[in-house]
Amino acid sequence: MAEAVLRTERLSKHFGGLAAVNDVSLEFYTDQIHAVIGPNGAGKTTLTSLLSGDLPPTYGHIYLDGEDVAALSADRISQRGVGRSYQKTNIFLPFSVFENCRIAAQSRRKSSMRFVRPALAYREVVREAERALAEVGLEHRAHETAASLSHGEQRQLEIAMTLATRPRILLLDEPLAGMGGEESARMVELLRKLKQAHAMLLVEHDMDAVFALADRLTVMVDGRVLESGPPELIRASSAVQEAYLGTEESGQ
Repeated sequence: MAEAVLRTERLSKHFGGLAAVNDVSLEFYTDQIHAVIGPNGAGKTTLTSLLSGDLPPTYGHIYLDGEDVAALSADRISQRGVGRSYQKTNIFLPFSVFENCRIAAQSRRKSSMRFVRPALAYREVVREAERALAEVGLEHRAHETAASLSHGEQRQLEIAMTLATRPRILLLDEPLAGMGGEESARMVELLRKLKQAHAMLLVEHDMDAVFALADRLTVMVDGRVLESGPPELIRASSAVQEAYLGTEESGQ
């Protein structure tokens, strides 16, 4: 099997006495969707923030292509090929769909701060933005404002903005949140297509989508990994069933 593109070793994040992520060791491979599930407060979003550099770990390691990047900033981790989407849509609503992608593509280039030249003169940036929109199927909406898109299309645009930075690893935090059935089905097909060229962490509450997409599934509870393995083994795990039953009965 190929080496993991991204790997964590005993990764932990403490907030005072609370261990939001505790001793987590996981691996992420190209052409594989690794879904992370668990009840609210399990540590899923904190884990995503650690991998993207938005939060520094308390201790542990994050290896990207074998190099420990745990101490790097979010910007430097992004430049090394890690792209993230967020729970809440993070787009510029008054701008056009194309402008959103162009800004994302330009932000990852060393020349992006040279304001003496018009931004659109950077032909490669324009091509990256157009390519990203085509990948998610929004090229026909390029010149419309982001505010005019449906909720599902706005989520597609956010993924396009991530793709415009040329990531090799996608960290997707609830990409199907708030979608209806038709929009969810489109997003599932998009993620299935994108995994062919990317390693992918998927945090998602839609269990139908998770089991339709995941090649590997990790269950987190109270910041720790409870189980990790193929989806069919996780579905049959008595430990996972007991953890969720316990959570429901306690009302947490």
